[in-house]
Amino acid sequence: MERKIHSTIIIPNYNGIQYIEKCLRSLMGEPAEIIVVDNGSVDGSREVVKEQFPGVKLVCLDKNYGFCRAVNVGIANSRTTYVILLNNDTEAERGFVRALEEPMERHPEVFSGSAQMRNMYRPELIDDAGDYYCALGWAFARGKDKPVQDYRKKCPVFSACGGAAIYRRKLFDELGVMDENHFAYLEDVDLGYRARIHGYRNLYIPDAVVYHAGSGFSGSRHNKFKVDLTSRNSVYLIYKNMPTIQVLLNLPLLCAGFAIKFLFFMRKGLGRVYLRGLWKGVLLCMSKSGKAHKIHFSREHLFYYGLIQLELWRNIFMRLS
Repeated sequence: MERKIHSTIIIPNYNGIQYIEKCLRSLMGEPAEIIVVDNGSVDGSREVVKEQFPGVKLVCLDKNYGFCRAVNVGIANSRTTYVILLNNDTEAERGFVRALEEPMERHPEVFSGSAQMRNMYRPELIDDAGDYYCALGWAFARGKDKPVQDYRKKCPVFSACGGAAIYRRKLFDELGVMDENHFAYLEDVDLGYRARIHGYRNLYIPDAVVYHAGSGFSGSRHNKFKVDLTSRNSVYLIYKNMPTIQVLLNLPLLCAGFAIKFLFFMRKGLGRVYLRGLWKGVLLCMSKSGKAHKIHFSREHLFYYGLIQLELWRNIFMRLS
């Protein structure tokens, strides 16, 4: 008897010729529909999907609209209970889908679950075990470059890493989908933040394992494109999700966090890029689109804002440990 499909895997792709075939082959036999949303690739990767994987639904966009738009197109084309986001430079272990689904079925208050992402080139090390966010204005990958054996227990996280995560699809109607103002980077933290404001939880699910190339392939975690976007989006993330009183409460720590980041990137020759990104973030917050996406404070969520604030303070120590 054929098993009912509960999940749709959405894979945004942009010029992923080096990875997409291995990624899709690792998912063959998994109980899920698969949608690849191609962001105008010109390297032949969309042709690989079309010709070698006829069972995969391929949605082709005319140009690169960014990670967020690709994800939203995939969500719009899905009909299952859950959606699973997966980077194209990953390979999943067998049983990945069911490992993600099982905790979601047991915990209806959970919005998302973050898979255990291992470094593809050093698989004994964690690449991401869920994401944290702290009162310094920093988002960071839990467990980055630490031994896998230290991250074998399920636990709450601030947000799921969108590189390999499951989401409860019906809650997108309440929370909204990916904010396309981000284009890429920190959009998953923003989505997790919104879920937390509404009282939902996000989990780390260690039994769902994927191997991620990421910066392990490029040899660098920092480049102009990424620094520019992440600094811009870090300002927007604060503006969008924190009420004014919470911004004022955290302002000394936020200023310290931005100053530390500036000094860090200045040493890498990217200080001006970082400052330019911060200014772009201010402009985004002032724009019509930025204002339209701001989360307006509601007293009914006051308790959850309090819990979030405590976590923002606690996560400073998590980051520094």
